[in-house]
Amino acid sequence: MTARSVPAAFVRAHTRVRRPSSVPEVRLHVADDVVALWEAMEAEDGGAGETPPFWAAAWPGGQALARYVLDHADAVAGRAVLDLGSGSGLVALAARLAGARSVLASDVDPFSRTAVGVNAGLNGIGGVGVTGDVLGRDPVGIDVVLAGDVCYDREMTERVLPFLDRARAAGCDVYVGDPGRPYLPHERLTAVAVYEIPETEGPGLRRTTVWRLP
Repeated sequence: MTARSVPAAFVRAHTRVRRPSSVPEVRLHVADDVVALWEAMEAEDGGAGETPPFWAAAWPGGQALARYVLDHADAVAGRAVLDLGSGSGLVALAARLAGARSVLASDVDPFSRTAVGVNAGLNGIGGVGVTGDVLGRDPVGIDVVLAGDVCYDREMTERVLPFLDRARAAGCDVYVGDPGRPYLPHERLTAVAVYEIPETEGPGLRRTTVWRLP
């Protein structure tokens, strides 16, 4: 197995199927033991390196964004959607369920790209394409950009924000699911929904906002 070719069987073998608490309409392959999964990725020489398996969890930012598009289908219905930093593909699948004409799921992690396809098949959802890093490109042929918790550190934020600005300037609607990260410039955004999402790791709830780039 290489970093560019991850077998679907690997995803299925090292995860279990669950429904995210805030998005029960969708089933996902998630990891019970992230450390064990990470070790398995390294043992299989999958190019895991220092990258944790973000794809094997339903993070609050993604759950809030998925919940929003399912509850407000008019945001994506009949439109071409880009799911930026797709991870498990939860937001991409929710967009298709909400009536998006097409969805492109983007993630730099090859394990994520395989997981998106596996999760799409699990839910019987078609029309979801998969691609790698798009931040250096212009969002051609896209009507809506959905970004779940992509501003998790300063370096990533500095890469993501110019892309989101270009997307908005090109006429795309841009929505960001954010669990309270300090790097997101909230003063530039408009809140459209707030959810209390159960923590991915440990007890408690995470107040998570869906923002729109005006």
